[in-house]
Amino acid sequence: MSERCIAFTGGGTGGHIYPGLAVAAELRKVFDGRIVWLGSKKSSDRAPVEAAGIEYMALPAGKLRRELSLENVADAFRVVAGYFAAKRALRQLRPMLIFSKGGYVSVPPCRAAAALGIPVFTHESDLSPGLATRLNAAKAEKVLVAWEETRDSLPAAARARVEVVGNPMRAAILEGDAERGRSLLGVPSGMPVVLAMGGSQGALQVNRLVEGALPALRDRAFVVHQTGEAVVESGVDVAGSGLGPAFENYRRFAFIGEELPDILAAADMVIGRAGAGALQEAAALAKPMILVPLAGTGTRGDQVDNARHFEKNGAAKVLLGEGARPEALAGAILAWLDAPEIAKAAGKAAATLVNKDSAAQIARLIIQRIGAQA
Repeated sequence: MSERCIAFTGGGTGGHIYPGLAVAAELRKVFDGRIVWLGSKKSSDRAPVEAAGIEYMALPAGKLRRELSLENVADAFRVVAGYFAAKRALRQLRPMLIFSKGGYVSVPPCRAAAALGIPVFTHESDLSPGLATRLNAAKAEKVLVAWEETRDSLPAAARARVEVVGNPMRAAILEGDAERGRSLLGVPSGMPVVLAMGGSQGALQVNRLVEGALPALRDRAFVVHQTGEAVVESGVDVAGSGLGPAFENYRRFAFIGEELPDILAAADMVIGRAGAGALQEAAALAKPMILVPLAGTGTRGDQVDNARHFEKNGAAKVLLGEGARPEALAGAILAWLDAPEIAKAAGKAAATLVNKDSAAQIARLIIQRIGAQA
């Protein structure tokens, strides 16, 4: 008899990797079989999976584009190659179930699994489902979503298979210590902390907004700024005004790693994009947010939808288009600093929008399904 196995798939961004790893971590508490991740050949996908101690199998992957492009031709061949490679891998692994966290790399494995009679669970983090989720939903036994509103955005045939479970996140985020974070940063006693997240790859728009807002915040808040490693490597100076080294209440990091839970716990408010993972982590800690969602050409608008959902529920302020100006960001921060009770209410509203137990809930659903199958 072959070893019991559960397969995972997904990739392309951290938002398609880290939530899946959170589910895998919960599964390991109750499942002693093999867990294997089917992903792309990108090192940025492979590295975090292997760092978590999970076996990784790389497959050919072609990007799914909505727009016309000559690259679609080459990618079509990669998608077909990915399907047959996934089919071979799944025949070898014989998993009891495949869990997809989305991204273009997940479509061939999900299609191959369905063809082989392997149950498919797929999860969508954003309010509006992406193309990969729409394709995977057609073959999935369960379509797991973060919010009830997502159900109506899916094909009618898939809606009966939707289950609202929230967004899985790493457990370490809930274990942060605010005092430890303030001590690590050297925050003066009684001074509020504003955490600005440019993302692991950097968001130049967010970085420039933060830089422009710094003068207004000099004596009002301690600003912690994650600029993104890609921005630093490109030589872009996000503190061109000279406030970087000279501004004693400003700390700039290319990337915040293991210290993030403590720093996030110490933050009185969070500024950043509106990716589902970042929203989940900040909201789980009841942090009010000022969001600058990725918008315009090259995006399907998922971050705008996410941000508007939080804004509509009183959990965030959104700066978009012409409204995304340094003075608007400074004004939004100062308004909350002047009315901390309103900021606290926004944080409480954010906390009501997320499920801290999401990863464990998904793991339970998987165990229930494979228990019935075994």
